[in-house]
Amino acid sequence: MSRQLIYIPADSPDVWQSFLAEPALQWKTGYSARTLAHAWHAQTGFPKEVERILNQSDFAAFQRVTPLIMLPEYKVPLKGRGKDSQNDLFVLAKADDNQLVSMTIEGKVEESFGSTIHNWKQSGEGYTENKRIRLEYLQETLGLEAIHDSIYYQLLHRCASAVIEAKRFNARYAVMLVHSFSPQGSWFNEYAQFIALYGQQAVKDKLFHLASLGDVELYSGWVTGNPKYLSF
Repeated sequence: MSRQLIYIPADSPDVWQSFLAEPALQWKTGYSARTLAHAWHAQTGFPKEVERILNQSDFAAFQRVTPLIMLPEYKVPLKGRGKDSQNDLFVLAKADDNQLVSMTIEGKVEESFGSTIHNWKQSGEGYTENKRIRLEYLQETLGLEAIHDSIYYQLLHRCASAVIEAKRFNARYAVMLVHSFSPQGSWFNEYAQFIALYGQQAVKDKLFHLASLGDVELYSGWVTGNPKYLSF
């Protein structure tokens, strides 16, 4: 399992491009990688809409959250052979109660969440023993008794990444946010299906508590991004 330990400070959004899996293909105006980079780099802290979903939540600890470090294209190793979970952005923050917050941010415009669990199982060599090990690891990490095959695999490992890093940093809170710049809110229903695994009915721009996982409290939310960054 690989892990990047050295990062280069970004003095402009363009620096983010070098960390992409496919820099030339993914760095396009109106697409999620470039849009997310400009939206986050334009702020000294959180983008206003992200700050709002935290500050206006029902959870007192999030009413004042201070970002400590932000790492674009952050890779989190997962159990079993295969690729790490390459998160669009990882944020380590401090909550109002002085506890640490591990946050993974998944940027979206019109891009999908990749493959469903069903399609992921059928891809390549099929549902191998290694895939079974990885899926069971994600299920255990997220505290889920069952995962429907219609759920999107990317949502599982992005959310699990927040939990994994919360445990590594001894953070009290793990948060996975989808930061969507889609005017139509594309793929919200698929996100809502994932949230429903925890008995929650997803609402845009609202933070939900999903589960208590030992010493880690897991949260998630769908954030509507500022559309002006689609043209950057």
